[in-house]
Amino acid sequence: MFDKEKIKQIKKKNEEWEESKVQKAISRFPERKEDFETISELPVERLYTPCDVENLDYLEDLGFPGEFPYTRGVQPTMYRGRFWTMRQYAGFASAEESNTRYKYLLKQGQTGLSVAFDLPTQIGYDSDHDMSEGEVGKVGVAIDSLADMEILFDEIPLDKVSTSMTINAPAAVLLAMYVAVAEKQGISPDKLTGTIQNDILKEYAARGTFIFPPKPSMRLITDTFEYCFNSVPGWNTISISGYHIREAGSTAVQEVAFTLANGIAYVEAAIEAGLDVDDFGPRLSFFFNSHLDLLEEVAKFRAARRLWARIMKERFKAKNPKSLMLRFHTQTAGSTLTAQQPNNNIVRVALQALSAVLGGTQSLHTNSKDEALALPSEESVQIALRTQQILAEESGAADTIDPLAGSYYVENLTEKIEKEALEYIERIDDLGGSPSAIEKGFIQKEIQESAYRYQRSVEEQERIVVGVNKYKTDEAPPEDLLEVDPAVGELQTEKLAELRKTRKDDDVRKTLKDLKEAAEGKENLMPYILDCVKAYATLGEICDVLRDVFGEYEQAVLF
Repeated sequence: MFDKEKIKQIKKKNEEWEESKVQKAISRFPERKEDFETISELPVERLYTPCDVENLDYLEDLGFPGEFPYTRGVQPTMYRGRFWTMRQYAGFASAEESNTRYKYLLKQGQTGLSVAFDLPTQIGYDSDHDMSEGEVGKVGVAIDSLADMEILFDEIPLDKVSTSMTINAPAAVLLAMYVAVAEKQGISPDKLTGTIQNDILKEYAARGTFIFPPKPSMRLITDTFEYCFNSVPGWNTISISGYHIREAGSTAVQEVAFTLANGIAYVEAAIEAGLDVDDFGPRLSFFFNSHLDLLEEVAKFRAARRLWARIMKERFKAKNPKSLMLRFHTQTAGSTLTAQQPNNNIVRVALQALSAVLGGTQSLHTNSKDEALALPSEESVQIALRTQQILAEESGAADTIDPLAGSYYVENLTEKIEKEALEYIERIDDLGGSPSAIEKGFIQKEIQESAYRYQRSVEEQERIVVGVNKYKTDEAPPEDLLEVDPAVGELQTEKLAELRKTRKDDDVRKTLKDLKEAAEGKENLMPYILDCVKAYATLGEICDVLRDVFGEYEQAVLF
């Protein structure tokens, strides 16, 4: 991008500036520390110039929005056409209470729903199971059957609202329930839009809500790919998640690398199952964290977009431009929220949301200020949503595309993150791919070591967390926190008992038997799961049938 003779002149002038102006300034006002670095431990130089991006080729490395390599965005007009989807993650207690919260959020101007499920639902247990005791409705909504799903989306038109569901091991079952609810509303599956997370590999590596071993889990995922291609074409069949990898303690580089390595594994599994890359590629989506280092996060999103485009084009020979586009949802970093001085979290979330917008996200969830203490109250949820709306309507950040492009620092950092992430992916390839690297403990170990270094830097005050290790104050205990009524477990148990009395047991037994036989064979399981759901078989009953056939995964202990 720059004339070689001009680069020489700039380098010479930079050296003169360092020797004269900089050294004189430092002698009077020493810099705050000897070495500066991003949160992810990438070095930050005092100044960036064209010399730091002298090899950047605009057309090859940046291009234009909506065109390969998509560094500058996946849509030609980005937010000038429409804003990102404002999708607040919500769900708690019973389906009735969560339905009330969804209607409140939609009334406040939210443009998409995002469903949080409780822990028993995430690991395929009914609310009356012994393993569910004390956890029903705590971190999300309890969904035991189609009856609960009908209540959850009561009076919410599913052909007009895009819904994201954060569910992994039993994702196929929850998707089937959603399709069945839509049909009861008179809406055909081809009119539905939304996303299931459906990303099991990151569960083994960073989160832990798995049920089945890797191989049958991957089968369930590729079955949903095929089913949705044929029946629910507007649905994003997987949201390959870096969010939880980052929450577990990874760096920005690791978040990109491990997420895209998992993406590679899913593409390979789908191709091995006989699917064409351009049949399912356009429906792949991603989910990233937006952490505290504003400019590093912007560079991270740009690097991820460019790297995925190159992987799909060069490695998998995808032809459809939509297969090359890394479309992603972003959530602000829950791990950065503090119980101390919780109002500070409003500022943290605003900066993180700005990173996501400047980085070109397709949808965004902003965390609420009180989430380090409890489930968010209606007031704090409204503030979190208003943060997005102010960014969209008042800040001007959405008025031009990729506004930080051309920044010497941002472009240098974008290139550095892409290069180091690719080096990680090559190491994972050498280990046999992402599933193998997870089984060998490589990815977990890398995340654990990064998390340890970050925590140590906070404890030793090398990294400041305002209100925690500096600028502390005496505070009164927080008031008016939202608490889930423990009676929700009893309510769900009663609902399950009533369901089992009123449903047609013969239909339930037949559909579960058919599902078991299909699981023992090689057929696509989605139609069988849908039949079970429509017969009001419970989530636990369906998952138990699959447990009998597939077994359960036991995680190796790593030291």
